[in-house]
Amino acid sequence: MRIAGLLIALLAATQAVAQTYPEKPVRLIVPFSAGSAVDTLARIPGQKLSELWGHQIVVDNRIGANTIIGTEAAAKAPADGYTLLLTNDAALATNPALYPNLPYAPLRDFVPITLAASIPVVLVAHASQPYTTVRELIDYAKANPGKLHYASGGNGSAQHVPMEMLKVATGIDLVHVPYKGLGPAFNDVVSGQVPLMFAGLSNTPPHIKAGRIRALAIGSAKRSSAMPDLPTMQEAGVPGFDYSAWAGILAPAGTPAAIVQKVNADWAKAIAVPEVREKLVALGFDLQPTTPAEFGEMIKREMAKVAKVVKDANIRVD
Repeated sequence: MRIAGLLIALLAATQAVAQTYPEKPVRLIVPFSAGSAVDTLARIPGQKLSELWGHQIVVDNRIGANTIIGTEAAAKAPADGYTLLLTNDAALATNPALYPNLPYAPLRDFVPITLAASIPVVLVAHASQPYTTVRELIDYAKANPGKLHYASGGNGSAQHVPMEMLKVATGIDLVHVPYKGLGPAFNDVVSGQVPLMFAGLSNTPPHIKAGRIRALAIGSAKRSSAMPDLPTMQEAGVPGFDYSAWAGILAPAGTPAAIVQKVNADWAKAIAVPEVREKLVALGFDLQPTTPAEFGEMIKREMAKVAKVVKDANIRVD
């Protein structure tokens, strides 16, 4: 009876915390620069969350070391609900496969809250290139092994991993040109300095319309409503290919479950607001809120998938 009484008291206290949360501003760590895709995903719904909660969401851009600095800071923050993390697949799935001494473990140091969005990637080529489809690209690359270069935002980035998946799936030989960030890499593809890359869906439409680059296929298993005429990689002739970048919200391990559930529910409310949803969809985000358990299972699957790509493609960090 004494144990039952303690459990009832603990449950009541936890529920009371959730009912009053938040009572002060909430820090949302984003390990990317202001203006980046993940930063945008934090700020637009974050404004609605601030209105809903009556307390400010303070976006804290902690950049550096391929998301490691910001993610580690979030892992070491107090588990009281007042520090949250919005980060992407590089931090949660790719880095664990690349860095043997990573100072955080996604499944140990965090509790998942929700998948915030998937971010489709598009295989694009400079308009001067002789191939106009994925099949023509593969044939061209096989006829010119080791001569075709592709750009990325760095080793293990959301541009690097899918291209290595393509190489493994098709046996083509492409040369990786890693940049220090997506912006410079994409700019050099648009200008024709590098002929090829996987780019975020939100970056590509203006340059496609202007005729600077052409889109060959989208990486996800399903077509995107933002570019419905663009085939998937599978439809374009690469069976089993399925890759999207993604981002989600987490809290330090030990954060009360009631707070996790409240943030999960209120995030879903924020992105359901028509003006918020319209802005994010127009930018290429595929909004897919999940339960905390669903997001945790997704992280496990993605970690296993990326670890296999890293091993098969022998991806290394400098």
